[in-house]
Amino acid sequence: MKKFFKIFGYIVGAVLVIAIGFGIYLYFWNENRIEKSKELSQRIENFESEDSDEYMEYSVHLNKAGDFENGFKYLNKAVELDPKLHLGYRGWIRLRKMRDFDKALEDFDRLDSLTPNFVDAPWGEDIDFLRAECYYGKKDYQKTIDLLNRSIKNQKEDWADIHSFVYLGLCEFELGNFEKAISEFQRALKQSEYVPESFFGMAKAYQKIGQIEKAKENILKAENNIHYKRDDIYNEFLNEIYMSEIQEFKQLLNNK
Repeated sequence: MKKFFKIFGYIVGAVLVIAIGFGIYLYFWNENRIEKSKELSQRIENFESEDSDEYMEYSVHLNKAGDFENGFKYLNKAVELDPKLHLGYRGWIRLRKMRDFDKALEDFDRLDSLTPNFVDAPWGEDIDFLRAECYYGKKDYQKTIDLLNRSIKNQKEDWADIHSFVYLGLCEFELGNFEKAISEFQRALKQSEYVPESFFGMAKAYQKIGQIEKAKENILKAENNIHYKRDDIYNEFLNEIYMSEIQEFKQLLNNK
């Protein structure tokens, strides 16, 4: 029994030594990491780095926090060093976060000119879809339609962003082509039966052409599928819908 406790004591001691040693190692590793991070930050802030990725990554937390004045100091430097790599992200920020449609278009168009015979996908989204959103924001609905159709053609119908069809419906609605709008919204529903933006759009289009019962049917579907809506905790989309406006329109239809 004494031998057992002796061996057990050795094991416990060894474990404690290892744990203490590992703790000391982690402490100094973390201190070294913090020091290196400070040195990198200083080098970036002094514009001494020649690595475009370092400037882009440094800009991300600033832009996410809405500090575009400082964020763009570093993002612009990233674009200066490697425009093909970072123009798309800057355009995406200008579109989704700043609503600066003209500047976003400048970035997307310049990127496109630098990559002939290649379909760019800034931040993972088709460049023509993003350009279409810019023109939608500018209320140039025909240009939006042209770009969306090109995006769908390039991506193929089954692979295109489902909101390409939603935007097509919204544009046709704005142009007063209500039956065409309904047809476009239905294209989105062929891809997925859970697209509240399409149901809401169809409800409004049916109301415009006097088919109130169909409008009521679709506004209920929009309400029941609202949890499938397009949303992002960081950005409000140009075609984003809300339960409050659905219920308001539902009440309008019920009063007819």
